[in-house]
Amino acid sequence: MREIKEIIVHCTATFPDQRVTVADITRWHKANGWKTCGYHYVIGLDGTIETGRSIEEEGAHCLNHNANSIGICYVGGLSYTGEPTDTRNEAQKAAMVSLLKELKRRFPAASIHGHNEFSPKTCPCFNVQAWCKEIGV
Repeated sequence: MREIKEIIVHCTATFPDQRVTVADITRWHKANGWKTCGYHYVIGLDGTIETGRSIEEEGAHCLNHNANSIGICYVGGLSYTGEPTDTRNEAQKAAMVSLLKELKRRFPAASIHGHNEFSPKTCPCFNVQAWCKEIGV
């Protein structure tokens, strides 16, 4: 098993009601020349958590952080006008809390971050540090 130091949260940068699955992301990422979905977990609009890459496998989601991190991506992140927006619904938030707590249980030394902490992007379109304090993770 890889040494996990970070859990990094992303968004798909899609509209609030745009359904996206791991299969869709895999297709997008393969079109970029990657071998499969770059994220380890994807949280769908209904709160379903799909597995992308195995956590034993290095991800392809955050430059210079993939070797020792787990990538989580929620579906959404854009308003209907295309502006970066926290579009997580209650089901997605609940699923993310559950997943983050489980990953912290398994990897207690891992820190949790938003993609925007490591890249000049707005992804995941919310302040991960502040939210983690709010939910006690």
